Amino acid sequence: MRKSAVLFLTGLLCAALASAAWAQDRYERYERVPPPRRGASTPPPQHAVHGQTYFFGHIGLFEPNDDDPTLTGGGLGGYDTGGSFDIGIGSRVSPNLAIEGTFGAYGADRGPDEVSVAPLTFGVRLILPAPVIEPYIGAGLGIYFASLDEPGIDDSDTTVGGYGSLGLDAWLNPRMALNFEGKYHWVEPEFNGIDVDVSGWTVSLGVRISF
Repeated sequence: MRKSAVLFLTGLLCAALASAAWAQDRYERYERVPPPRRGASTPPPQHAVHGQTYFFGHIGLFEPNDDDPTLTGGGLGGYDTGGSFDIGIGSRVSPNLAIEGTFGAYGADRGPDEVSVAPLTFGVRLILPAPVIEPYIGAGLGIYFASLDEPGIDDSDTTVGGYGSLGLDAWLNPRMALNFEGKYHWVEPEFNGIDVDVSGWTVSLGVRISF
């Protein structure tokens, strides 16, 4: 399973790079803008205007942390790579800053054992504005709904967690972008009185559509 996950992630990265090159060509053909006059400030790209609202969605993989489980807690060592998705809405409040709310889910298994987590988060993204390829970093906090099914534990819990993210948007035109994102979730719910670290990476490919 881990080998398949590596191949899938490699495919996602190649797809993101190919999409970025295609997006740049498509964007340039979509809108030809004359260069600014010498000494004039360069306006932000049209997809970075103040108050621009957007929807987004991702699908990808969840890579659990590899901390060994213990009798008093521990992590998800031994769990296979699982799946993830999320959807959300955001607003570009300035060319360099966006705020967004997200709901999603990720999970993994280890034989008959299963873990699943559904985050509902609010966060910000710091963006490097560009006409086509825009890298960014982000962070946020939220409520995490988690469940764990293992020998001696079959419980669910709701707790506070957080995440950090990095990614890039490849804009196809001023209203639609392909997105590649990696996000690490930090969350440690309590199951049957035991704190279990269900943190891990989600790596995903998606779209961002503004309106």
